[in-house]
Amino acid sequence: MAGPRFGVWALVSGATGSLFHPDDPPDASWARNRALVTQAEALGFESTLVAQHLFHVCDENLGQLETWTACAALAAVTARIEIIAAIKPALFHPAVLAKMATQIEEISGGRFAINFVNAWFKPEFERTGIAFAEHDQRYAYGAEWLRVVRALTAGETVTFAGVHFAIDHLKLRPAGRFRPRPLIYAGGESEPARALAAESADVWFLNGQSLENIKALIADGRRRPRTGDPLRFAMSAFVIARETDAAAAAAHEAAMQLARQDAPLLQRTLAAADPANVMFKPLGSGEAPQVGTNGGTAARLVGSYDTVARRIHEFWLAGVELFMLQFQPFESEMERFALEVRPRLKEAVLS
Repeated sequence: MAGPRFGVWALVSGATGSLFHPDDPPDASWARNRALVTQAEALGFESTLVAQHLFHVCDENLGQLETWTACAALAAVTARIEIIAAIKPALFHPAVLAKMATQIEEISGGRFAINFVNAWFKPEFERTGIAFAEHDQRYAYGAEWLRVVRALTAGETVTFAGVHFAIDHLKLRPAGRFRPRPLIYAGGESEPARALAAESADVWFLNGQSLENIKALIADGRRRPRTGDPLRFAMSAFVIARETDAAAAAAHEAAMQLARQDAPLLQRTLAAADPANVMFKPLGSGEAPQVGTNGGTAARLVGSYDTVARRIHEFWLAGVELFMLQFQPFESEMERFALEVRPRLKEAVLS
């Protein structure tokens, strides 16, 4: 049985931890992200996720990498790593997006994937004059959007008449040269998100959280009606690994102290978020303090190298196949994980 895969979050906003880290100032430049992803590939990471925002959600004066142009460029400068581009469907017509996706699939030689996200940051829409529909309405729109994208990226001739889109005998080429179509990941844990993932995604991308919660989510995903291959699962997590549990706990506390400096910015971001978004409910209630985004350290990948390897092994046994990781300082901690934690995990998987 193959072991887990590991990916890294691209630094589209300059940092996945604190914006105030003295050794990791926010830098969302293309140069840094190119260097980061090529380093990750050299270290053996199998995937990278490039999130999508029009501008920085905490401080609009900071840089923000553009996702789809960056992914096309990353496809050209890498050879093995999977490149996952996040997409908010309201920002792109599905036919235009599908054409972009098939082109990046071609550039990458069959290593491209789409991460469907329903959007949660209202100012991106309000400032551009794009309608920001109610949560469940966005999922109804997104389900139709994804149906069109799936078919077009698979090279099908599509005629579609729905509530939101009308497609007339459209076929995109090239398509399917390396595999049937790019993979589709889907995030979100609300009821509409779960239904969409089970119906249309290849991989359900979960926020970092306790093993018990992840087991329950995976069980829910597996019992839902589905056609085709079984649904697979990925999880986000922020890693703090050191030689001993005590050293990791000290590093975690230092990271929490830095995170407290971000609190005013985070509260402003939360105030602009869709209140129906499940991801932010623990933060808004003051529960589960964490470092990082999308659950961050809530998955408890904090400890000695052996401890972190053991916890990852437990998540993998529960059904998580891909771990999309965050670090800070990113480059040095990513290398530490590759050199210290992953070899221990390989031993655990083989034993």
